[in-house]
Amino acid sequence: MARSFARSISFPLSPSSNSKPARMAAHARSVSLPCRSHPILAHLHVHIRAVRAWAQDHHPSVAAGLAHVDALHAALGDLLDLPEAQAALTSTATTNGDRLLDAFLRLADAHGSFQEAVVELKRDVAEALAAIRRRDGARLASALRAQRRAGKEVARLAAAACRDGGGRPSRLGLGTTTAAEVEVAGLLAEAAAATASASAALFSTVAAMSAAACSCKRTAALVCLTTKKASASGEEKETLALTERLEELEECIDELESGSDKVFRSLVQTRVALLNIHTHIF
Repeated sequence: MARSFARSISFPLSPSSNSKPARMAAHARSVSLPCRSHPILAHLHVHIRAVRAWAQDHHPSVAAGLAHVDALHAALGDLLDLPEAQAALTSTATTNGDRLLDAFLRLADAHGSFQEAVVELKRDVAEALAAIRRRDGARLASALRAQRRAGKEVARLAAAACRDGGGRPSRLGLGTTTAAEVEVAGLLAEAAAATASASAALFSTVAAMSAAACSCKRTAALVCLTTKKASASGEEKETLALTERLEELEECIDELESGSDKVFRSLVQTRVALLNIHTHIF
């Protein structure tokens, strides 16, 4: 159920917020939720722009991206706590609610699958590094095969997220009538699209790092390990290059683990909040 409106006082106030407290309270509780004038709405627009900007970065930091997405969904939670926003969403067409629910369900499923793939990838990377330390060529070959499978799964998730984030927000169907309905439903649609784009960028970054690690001249590295050469030969250099790429991938996974779990939970919470509102329609 919705909590009181008092939560919004922690957000930046709009330029017109220098009026008397009584006027502020009356305006904030207006059923119309005027477009872009409410502090929470302005706050959401800022987070959506930040998420989209990160997704377009050519060298994104996975930790920063996850932090942006998590902050966006925390702001969405504050919006969905407002009785005015709940009333606007309850007034929208049932088809719109179904589409929004479906959009956030797909995002939650994608991040749940990503977490599972990352767990497998982390295990395979650790196994490959252990094989290199023990100079066990057969064990390394097996670990790299498993890592390629996990990397392909992450790449598949990236492609699916890219398709979900490639469309315009209007595809969610904003068949609404009032300004409040258009604003709230539109922000949810934009948030879903921005999250999908950021998810695609995140998944692609991890998949690319995994593919780069496996693209080393594995045959030369395996020969080096099997024959136990300890010289600075070309094979040994390839082994060192493979080790460096695996260690970079392992560090990336360590950075994103906790942030990925937070994003997954925030996506689930967003969908639960929408589902609770949607059920009041019937």
